[in-house]
Amino acid sequence: MGRLAFLTRAEDANPPHRDPHRPGTPWRIRVGTFAATAAMVSAGIVLGAGPASAAPAPIRLTSASCPNEILQGQTSGCVTELQNLLNAHGAGLQVDGQFGPATLYAVREYQAATAIAVDGRVGPATKSKLYATGGSAPAPINLNSSSCPANIVQGAKGGCVTELQRLLIHHGYVVDVDGDFGSGTAAAVRSFQSAHGLSVDGQVGTNTKRELYDTDESPSTGLDLRSASCPANIVEGQSGGCVATLQSLLNGKGHSLDVDGSFGPQTLAAVKAFQSASGLSVDGQVGPNTKAALYSNIGGGGGNGAPAPINLNSSSCPANIVQGQRSGCVTELQSLLNHHGADLAVDGDFGPLTAGAVRDFQSEKGLSVDGQVGTNTKAALYGAVTPPSSPPPGGGYAKILDVAAAEVGTAEGSARANSYGSAVGLSLSTSNYAWCATFVSWVAKQTGATSYRNTYVSGWVKQARAGNYHLSVTSNPQPGDIVAFDWDGGSDFTGGHEHIGFVRTVSGSSFTTVEGNTGNPNGGGDGVYVKSRSTNSSYDVVFIRVR
Repeated sequence: MGRLAFLTRAEDANPPHRDPHRPGTPWRIRVGTFAATAAMVSAGIVLGAGPASAAPAPIRLTSASCPNEILQGQTSGCVTELQNLLNAHGAGLQVDGQFGPATLYAVREYQAATAIAVDGRVGPATKSKLYATGGSAPAPINLNSSSCPANIVQGAKGGCVTELQRLLIHHGYVVDVDGDFGSGTAAAVRSFQSAHGLSVDGQVGTNTKRELYDTDESPSTGLDLRSASCPANIVEGQSGGCVATLQSLLNGKGHSLDVDGSFGPQTLAAVKAFQSASGLSVDGQVGPNTKAALYSNIGGGGGNGAPAPINLNSSSCPANIVQGQRSGCVTELQSLLNHHGADLAVDGDFGPLTAGAVRDFQSEKGLSVDGQVGTNTKAALYGAVTPPSSPPPGGGYAKILDVAAAEVGTAEGSARANSYGSAVGLSLSTSNYAWCATFVSWVAKQTGATSYRNTYVSGWVKQARAGNYHLSVTSNPQPGDIVAFDWDGGSDFTGGHEHIGFVRTVSGSSFTTVEGNTGNPNGGGDGVYVKSRSTNSSYDVVFIRVR
């Protein structure tokens, strides 16, 4: 139901055939520290590692020899079995029987992908789900590598099929990840081909592979609706990873929605139908009660999950949150600390690891390092998800370029960049999703030039072509206009190779831009930078006037 969180996102910063700094394919694989480490492990490259010791013999997780909950820090055959099961789902762990940070990361990503409470604890629900969806799948192999055939067809087995199945799950299809191209996988391939305008032959050739690796500009469905990363109430008109997770959960309750991250009329109808069937208030808004019902009875009861998060500034949370407490306030605290770079299990339990993360955060922010979460620490924790106070909102379209240009040099993953997500209801690191359209939405909100917000480039183009929200398409670009790029041509803005920014200067067919989620022209990571573009290139361009 959910998407595996080895996140694929479009390389919307630069078309590869135009940018000398970024050779290669027009997308990139974004992975976390664990995935990068796992890749080195699978290649036999482990920095500073000595000879690997033999892992304890695997023990079935549901046997009496394994504890009710398998936790970080444990070493046993139960952990060996856990790592083997996670690898069957594409985790790529070194199987050593030691439950360390990499295994914790893989557990949490698996829980998010299968809609189990993301607490990092391997309890009855997670064990049950691992065996229900498990099997010994071969390690995944990139479909475009020389190890995979030009056309992958029904009957094939191996790592290429494992990768195919993982990608299908990423696009919202429900298939077993077992490395066996059976009838279920074939049906999902045909459905995927039909949905993407491809020849429906059930064979995974060049065009199907390309589309499988394409993603639109939204976060992963690994987001937990109950976490601080999602709005308290998810409503019609919103878009992004929280909506994609909602759609996946609704599909798990018997609905058949496209997992596109856009809360439209069909999603609204499904929410209302679910609320009615669950005995909830039928208002179409996904608040705490609806979220709790969506997560109930999933994976054997939802796991030994964390208490529902509570805003730290609410009257339900103490003035000082301290070690030893367990509550939704701690759940929220842990989510916020992870947003700032910690790697905690979100279990609602304020233990020594959470206390250490609090002290590290306080030290980094120049606060009193006491390990207690009081007024100043709470304010700093929420600071990275609150729009900066400068430049001040207002000014309309005349201020668009000024506001955008003031952000040039902001690095991806910084607190400043992460704050842009507040415009579209996201509290998420910009290191984890394609955020060019989010940046455009933030500038629009700061200036008040338009009320439209969307994390998808296609949404901006669609509304401009329809003349909605004070947006229109223009053939006479001026500084301050919005510009959308379709890297693979066609001007349909549906293939996942899209990008968006602001026009800075115009000179004939050439123009410069201010873009978020784009490569640093001087080398280095992505961020907000000025780029040179042209209308006489192989990509298509649409200019959007805001008036």
